[in-house]
Amino acid sequence: MAEKKVAKSADEWRRELSSEQFEVLRGKGTERPFTGKYDHFGGEGTFLCAGCGAELFSSKAKFDFGSGWPSFWEPARDDSVTEKRDSSHGMERTEALCSRCDGHLGHIFPDGPDPTGLRYCINSVSLEFAEGKKAD
Repeated sequence: MAEKKVAKSADEWRRELSSEQFEVLRGKGTERPFTGKYDHFGGEGTFLCAGCGAELFSSKAKFDFGSGWPSFWEPARDDSVTEKRDSSHGMERTEALCSRCDGHLGHIFPDGPDPTGLRYCINSVSLEFAEGKKAD
């Protein structure tokens, strides 16, 4: 069952997020590679949206691609991440958005491992981590 959408004004988001989180989640920015706290993170649990707390990825789907951003081969649930065509910066990519708040997470590439062959390349600043359990 899909979660209820979270809709806030830009001013509300600015008050709730750090400036870096706002730039990435609401402004579709990107953190510098190899600087995020979850790039080489190995904890067991669930990665949540830093904007709304929605469950996004299980640590069991995380792998080290070496790109400088956390990589996952699948979302926690089929409805956790929304895909959107992104033609910015002269490239054709697939943007990954939080399905609950439409926050920008990163991009999806077709160069991941089995079983999906996908790589969800996600900004650490877009994530929070809940150790050892699923989100409520």
